[in-house]
Formats: sequence, structure tokens, C-alpha cells
Amino acid sequence: MSGAHEINPVKESIKLYAKQLRTPAFVSYENVVRQLSPGDGYDQFLCETMKLEVSQRQVAGQRRRVKKACFPVMKTLDEFKYERLEHITDSYIWELASCDYIKNRQNIVMIGTPGAGKTHLSIGLGMKACYAGFNVKFYSAINLANELAEAIQFHRLSKLEKSLAKIDLLIIDELSYLTFNRHQSEMLFQVISERSERGSIILTTNLEFSRWTELFENEIMVAALIDRVTFRSHVLNMNVKDSYRLEQTLAKQTM
Repeated sequence: MSGAHEINPVKESIKLYAKQLRTPAFVSYENVVRQLSPGDGYDQFLCETMKLEVSQRQVAGQRRRVKKACFPVMKTLDEFKYERLEHITDSYIWELASCDYIKNRQNIVMIGTPGAGKTHLSIGLGMKACYAGFNVKFYSAINLANELAEAIQFHRLSKLEKSLAKIDLLIIDELSYLTFNRHQSEMLFQVISERSERGSIILTTNLEFSRWTELFENEIMVAALIDRVTFRSHVLNMNVKDSYRLEQTLAKQTM
């Protein structure tokens, strides 16, 4: 007697073939059949099934790239309060979100007061790049310097450099606050220099270029670093009167 849960050998074979071919969407072929019109033929069925497979792969790829980017938090451009920006229009930010600057191997430098939303925007642009198919990596400046130092100590520098070279967009956040010693300065300079016209960088800082000598010991290196970072770049003035984080804190206290 056949039961309600009788194994269908054809369906099981489809699952097996889909696994071997790495086309998991084909397992959902019954859902595709339900959406077809009565007059649709086998070619339309195959086309819709393949379209579903491509769509699922794109979503999986986006999730994978976002995870590999190592963002400290998830922030989107839709969540950003553009009315706070005093020197940049929201249309300009959304133009950057098209990722043409990555295709053209250009950089973005965000300079502004603490709490202006530089990290939020850099993550939001990084997320857009992940969705567009680019490989992204997020670092705070000090974490990148420390990772480079550890790579040298444990003889992994070549491996790390190769990994960074594969990245389409390198985000270096908070090039501020801390002074880098000569060794750290040289390593950061090397990373940024090697990406010049080869890959894009988003750099955020609360210090104007004239104050970068407060971060790095070698003034000649500072001049060369600024030259490489700003060449064919988008420099965003993100100075604002009030800190976004302070506004959020005060808003919570008044609730």
C-alpha cells in the first residue's frame, strides 16, 4: 500500500543531481511549475528555473561578501540622516553608491568632526559595494597597523599582502586619535601606496591634511601619503556642528 510520504525516486534523483551540479534552486522546480502559464513550454520552465538559480546565487554571494568584509556593525545608506550634512548633498552620496569610483580605482576621503557619521557612511558604501559584487574589507586604522605588525612578527606578511591585493575596496576607518610609530607608519604607507591606481580606498579621519603630521613621524612620508590618497579621489568635507552620537544620547534621555 502506498503511503502519503512515499519516496518519489524522480524527485530524489533531482535532489541528487542538483547537489552534484551545485544548483540548489532546481530542487524547487515544483514552485516554478506553479507559476507558469498554461501555454508555457519546457523552455520557459527551464529559463525560469535557471533565473531562480542565478538569483539565489547572487543573494548568497552578497551575504558571503558582507560577512568577509568584517564590518563592525551593519549600517545602510537608507538609515543615514542626510540633513545633518552641511557640505555634501545626499545625491552626491548616492552617486558614489553606484560604485563607479571602484571601477575607476578612485578613493574616497572623509574628513570631519567626531560623530559626523563618517563610519556609518563608509560602512553603507561598503555594503553597496558588496551588493554590487566587489570584494570589501573594513579595518580601523590601528587594527590594520597591528595586523600588519603581527604578520611581520609571525612571517605572514606576504600572505596578508596578497589577501589585501585581492580586495576591490579597502576601508580604513578612524585615521585619527592615535599616533603611529615609525614602523606602523611605514607599513600603512606601503599598503596605501601599493593600492594607488590598482584598488580603491575609503579613508575616514577627523584631522585635516595639514594635521596628519600629528599621526605620522616622517613629514616627507606624510606628504607622499596625502598625494597618493587624494590622487583622483573624492574628498568629502564632513564637518558638522553637533555630534550624531551626542544627539542620539540626548534624544534617548528625553524620551
